[in-house]
Amino acid sequence: MELSRRQVLRGAAVGATLAVTANTVAEAEVAAVVGEYDVVVVGAGAAGMTAGLTAARRGLSTVVIEKAATFGGSAARSGAGIWIPNNEVILRAGVPDTPQKAATYLAAVVGPSIPAARQQAFLNNGPAMLSFVMANSPLRFRFMQGYSDYYPELPGGLPNGRSIEPDQLDGNILGAELAKLNPPYLATPAGMVVFSADYKWLALSAVNVRGAAVAAECLARGTAAALRGEKPLTMGQSLAAGLRAGLMSANVPVLLNTPLQDLVIENGRVTGVRVPAGVIKARRGVIIGSGGFEHNAAMRNQYQQQPIGTQWTVGARSNTGDGIQAGQRAGAALDLMDDAWWGPAIPLPGEPYFCLAERTLPGGMIVDTGGERFVNEAAPYSDVVHVMYERNPTDQCIPGWLIVDQNYRNRYLFKDVVPTFPLPNDWYSSGAVHRAATIDGLASAIGVPQATLRATVSRFNSQALSGTDSDFARGASAYDHYYTDPAIFPNSCLAPLWLPPFYAFKIVPGDLGTKGGMRTDARARVLRSNGTVIPGLYAAGNASAAVMGRSYAGAGSTIGPAMTFGYIAANDI
Repeated sequence: MELSRRQVLRGAAVGATLAVTANTVAEAEVAAVVGEYDVVVVGAGAAGMTAGLTAARRGLSTVVIEKAATFGGSAARSGAGIWIPNNEVILRAGVPDTPQKAATYLAAVVGPSIPAARQQAFLNNGPAMLSFVMANSPLRFRFMQGYSDYYPELPGGLPNGRSIEPDQLDGNILGAELAKLNPPYLATPAGMVVFSADYKWLALSAVNVRGAAVAAECLARGTAAALRGEKPLTMGQSLAAGLRAGLMSANVPVLLNTPLQDLVIENGRVTGVRVPAGVIKARRGVIIGSGGFEHNAAMRNQYQQQPIGTQWTVGARSNTGDGIQAGQRAGAALDLMDDAWWGPAIPLPGEPYFCLAERTLPGGMIVDTGGERFVNEAAPYSDVVHVMYERNPTDQCIPGWLIVDQNYRNRYLFKDVVPTFPLPNDWYSSGAVHRAATIDGLASAIGVPQATLRATVSRFNSQALSGTDSDFARGASAYDHYYTDPAIFPNSCLAPLWLPPFYAFKIVPGDLGTKGGMRTDARARVLRSNGTVIPGLYAAGNASAAVMGRSYAGAGSTIGPAMTFGYIAANDI
């Protein structure tokens, strides 16, 4: 019987994997051993540093290796929201969470694609992980009040949210190591100390009393920190610095500029890692927390839908899938490789801008290349991009266009451009933004039918005035109202576009990182396709297939599970 092309390719891949594994074993016999520990952790992001801290505090000799010249990975660049139900921080804040509510909600969000045992492992261990981190590092956390779960209407969902973020931390605790912290994706305004939860209000500071008060509070925090001689850190900078401080106090070395080249396998067990200097042996286990493959163009083209690339992600540049590929060569099964932690992004010069408040604020709508709306703009960001990919083959919406008017620009912060101020010239020259005096002129500039865009704006405006989006139900969920303007009635998500000039911002499928990787069990052990465990190999974070499956429970559904499964892996070892 003639073999199919897929069978031939699968057979070739298996053969190549076996050959590489055999070579790995043979080379391990002659490579110089440059270190030996109980546990070797690959990756100094949230997953890896939590794993390293846990292993060390459990009495195991531990080393963390990191490919980049900095530590912190994508977590250091992020807002560092953390979604962990029933943790001590939210319970102290009075959040009415229970284990049953959390389990019901997560199951409803994730569905049956993720084994119940793995979901339960996250829910059971998350609170203990957070308490452990606080007991063994300077990290403290704040409840992000009002930041709704992403599907609060589902059973067990909480409209007031479960998400937390790191509290302010003085970077001086790291000494010279502070210079090695991966910088943030968006720098905090000079002289201010800003938390993730503040951005909701800073966007409204020109038109909202509370927004102005929050801006003043941010400035006051910055002034107080400066007077104390501190180097204040918040968000991802605080999280990464706090975990690094914990590792320092536990005497865990973090070897920067030390990329994983391969795993060392002896007698079917992972016993170490190969790095440029030689082999680092792992007596008890290797934990891979090296992030996703968002900056690996070949992998994205192989596994993900088109159009795709590496230019739209805001993940750490060192995330090129090295750990996933090494695991695959060792026999690991892979899951969710076609998915990512998606979000609409504007491809600005230099780096894409991940759109949160801007697409939700009233007075804006997103259209496809035909000039029609196709999605609830205020929906969870991953859902918006899922819709973009689902519709694009028949109704092209990559790129889409966020359309706003001058009234919107007069009221709201856009990225870091304050209201009424002109947008940077290079935003226009790059083609990421267009401006026109009329809707017809804007349609011509972005290549969509004038009559269709005119009709879409007219329909949108009438719905905004009535307060009901009968097309896409924008504003029906409590989540939709988080990044909106409470002064707008009857629906804080909706306002008409009426004041020229009009603006169009190009929208592409951005991401915070990929979410596919090695298949793991409830103990974070890496599995083969037949369900058996690869002895000595663990994975957490974006190097593993996400426990959230193809969905997103709430703000911090990336970092919360990453830290938790790093903790689980180290405890299992």
